[in-house]
Amino acid sequence: MLDFKKEDIATILVRYNVAMEKSMTPDEAAEQLYPKDALLKAVAVAIYEGEEDDVIDALDALLDAGKDPLKLIDEALLPGMAVVSSLYDQGIIFLPNVMMSADAMLEGIDYCKSKTKEIPEAKGTVLCHVAEGDVHDIGKNIVAALLRADGFEVIDLGRDVPVDEVVAKAAEAKPLMITGTALMTTTMYAFKEVNDKLVEKGLKIPFACGGGAVNQEFVESYSLGVYGEEAAEAAKFGNFILKNGPDIAKMRNEFHTH
Repeated sequence: MLDFKKEDIATILVRYNVAMEKSMTPDEAAEQLYPKDALLKAVAVAIYEGEEDDVIDALDALLDAGKDPLKLIDEALLPGMAVVSSLYDQGIIFLPNVMMSADAMLEGIDYCKSKTKEIPEAKGTVLCHVAEGDVHDIGKNIVAALLRADGFEVIDLGRDVPVDEVVAKAAEAKPLMITGTALMTTTMYAFKEVNDKLVEKGLKIPFACGGGAVNQEFVESYSLGVYGEEAAEAAKFGNFILKNGPDIAKMRNEFHTH
């Protein structure tokens, strides 16, 4: 029989957010994070609820108030998605909620772009793919959606992508980061081949890898690898690179906590 002390049980409850969920609903937690301005809050609420039509209506109200369409991406849409990301990081909401919110946010971004002739500048380019031989692309699709929602341009190569195709596209596009996902243990070894061929070409690009078949120890076995346990970490990696440069050692020191 397992011998749990009272304080151990309390710790477990907090770790898995049971105590938090009992004291505060997701809606109540979100309410504390919304912008104070009523018009901006309406956008954030619509993104949190994953309601694309409501996002557009809320953006229209801001546009009618004279707001610049492109500035609304930074001032309304990104803060709204930040609420969702914060709740996800705390374990208050889960991945399906994030995906619905990301779709609503992307709809809002496209709408804002349609209201101006200016072309917004992306934070940077990220190359995404599923390992050669692997056709399971749900994880990759989530990563790509969350990166786009955070302002990155995504080159999505799809699933079952040959190693040489990944390397050739990386050489052509010079992305700030490459992501790879693998669900099958038989396919994850393609990541090391990608890594080695990138190094041969002198392309020292951070290579963020994750998926059901992948663990931190494996990713650390090749020089460019950075392990991502959750899809939401991809945007964090990208923002870290923008701030600190493509320093693999720094990224591992910051994110390899598993």
